[in-house]
Amino acid sequence: MPDSPPWLLDLALRVAWAPPWAIGLGLTLAAVLFALAVHDVLVRIVRRWVSRDAFWAAMAVRTRRPTRLAFIVAALSLAASVAPMTAGQAAGAKRVLLVLFIVLVGWIVMTALDIGAALYMRRFNIEVEDNLLARKHLTQVKILRRACAVVVGLVTAGLALMTIPGVRQWGVSLLAAGGAASVIVGLALQPLLTNLIAGIQIAITQPIRIDDAVIVEKEWGNIEEINATYVVVRLWDWRRMVLPLSYFIQTPFQNWTRESAALIGTAMLYVDHAAPIERLRAKLEEIAKASPLWDGRVVALQVTDVTAQVLEVRCLVSARSAPKTFDLRCEVREKMMAFLRDEVPEALARRRLALAET
Repeated sequence: MPDSPPWLLDLALRVAWAPPWAIGLGLTLAAVLFALAVHDVLVRIVRRWVSRDAFWAAMAVRTRRPTRLAFIVAALSLAASVAPMTAGQAAGAKRVLLVLFIVLVGWIVMTALDIGAALYMRRFNIEVEDNLLARKHLTQVKILRRACAVVVGLVTAGLALMTIPGVRQWGVSLLAAGGAASVIVGLALQPLLTNLIAGIQIAITQPIRIDDAVIVEKEWGNIEEINATYVVVRLWDWRRMVLPLSYFIQTPFQNWTRESAALIGTAMLYVDHAAPIERLRAKLEEIAKASPLWDGRVVALQVTDVTAQVLEVRCLVSARSAPKTFDLRCEVREKMMAFLRDEVPEALARRRLALAET
């Protein structure tokens, strides 16, 4: 080591009695421990510096692991450059470092995607009632970020495998279509790629968004999560329904809040033919105006059908969101029935019989 610094030459002389593998192992452990110690100190400083801002504190936590790997890779590179190794050992160490470097770059790219998405979404508030624009951007960002993460993961895995001679063809198959290995990999990845393409379609066309009120498989719920390959629907009774992304491209479903969160709710009543419709209409307006759930836009009462026994009366009311619409429908139904029972019992549905004299 003619070009090495004097302190390194002195250290080499002091440990010359030890076998080369022990020297290399000691240098590696010392370098890694030193890197971890430096990283821990820097992380503590940064976390204390950004502790007043919850967002940047979360970003510091999110970047802790990739930066730790970066310090470890740098330490291993330094140790490999000074440790006594044979040509074969040096080649093996170089290959390991190359794989770690590729993994590190992929991890950094995915972390950068997470941070960029979080910074972008700071502009929108999903908690407000009229959050259509925020839900639109949140859905696009989440789907595209996960799609990019899948692509970055495949590229990272492919490049890492290409550095290993025994499995190099598998790495090539992840990056290009060719050979028998690519057919096997393609078949294995077909469901993933199908849902990945469906995710991109959903991000562009937006048939669903985060927190949309939907009816799927005859169940009502809200879109809770949109992941890279599946969607989680939170049902009204807190159950979760998990569906593949492709379901929302290939299967008809109802989206109640695609254009607006506001909805018109319906409450059906069945009353006698002698029911005072104008009094019922006035009572419905009174109930709607007194309710904090009503948005002040729609309130109407209509006779929608007449049968031999009853009148079918439809009460229409509007609210700002699907949950409020459901609650308002229940409130209207309860109070209208109480009004019929207490104020106009003659309007309750009844069955008439004609008794013939014998």
